[in-house]
Amino acid sequence: MTRAEPLRPTGSRPARAFLAVLGRDVFVTGRELPSFLAQIVVQPLGLLFIFGKVLGELGYAAPGYAQLLLPGMVALNAFLVALQNTSFPLVLDFSYSREIEDRLLAPLPVSWVAVEKMVFGALRGMFAAALMVPIGGLVLGGIDWELGGLLFACAVLVIGSFSGAAVGMTIGAAVPPRRINIMFAVIIAPLMFTGATQFPWVQLDRLPWFQVLCLANPLTYASEGMRGALLPSVPHMTPWVALLALVASCGLFGALGVHFFLRRALD
Repeated sequence: MTRAEPLRPTGSRPARAFLAVLGRDVFVTGRELPSFLAQIVVQPLGLLFIFGKVLGELGYAAPGYAQLLLPGMVALNAFLVALQNTSFPLVLDFSYSREIEDRLLAPLPVSWVAVEKMVFGALRGMFAAALMVPIGGLVLGGIDWELGGLLFACAVLVIGSFSGAAVGMTIGAAVPPRRINIMFAVIIAPLMFTGATQFPWVQLDRLPWFQVLCLANPLTYASEGMRGALLPSVPHMTPWVALLALVASCGLFGALGVHFFLRRALD
């Protein structure tokens, strides 16, 4: 006997159901706030402290490097937190317990369930990025940014978070649960170190093969967009190119993620 396809109502009910499911996820985040804060703070704080503070104090990093590093760390937090908070819950939902069944019974189109998970992951990424700004100022002893580019930086963070969530949806829906740990071991480190978070992409002309490799990472465009908006005196990628690349990444990985999600959910 096969499971019947849930009834999909028309009108405004799907939109209300979407907001209700999203609101529930946000409420659960409030209950899990200590563990969530530990997840989003520890790793970027460690990187920022070592590369931005310790190496600078020891004279191994050039003056001003910490200010160059901080926009990349903010972009890194937005992208990776969105990715992880979309993919890991999805893997659990599709595990042997099949917790995804509860969501599929909601009065929503199945594809909207996937979109809700990406929106929720992106919201977590935005929160993580916003939290990184005061922490960075505290660790580095101040922030020297061009505030005229703040609006563009916010746009980059929003789209960068959605890009990370779309990549997370693709990974979480495409990779079998038993292989997700191996997949993340293979993916996370390359994403972190080819995302131009610790260096300007433009200045990689001495390593052209690595410069081209970094272009395959959506995080590169988030880092360069942030750096170009907040530190325009530092060499950076053309801002509108970075923004368009992030939008294209959202579209590509979002479509792939929804495709894989539908295949798994309706299997």
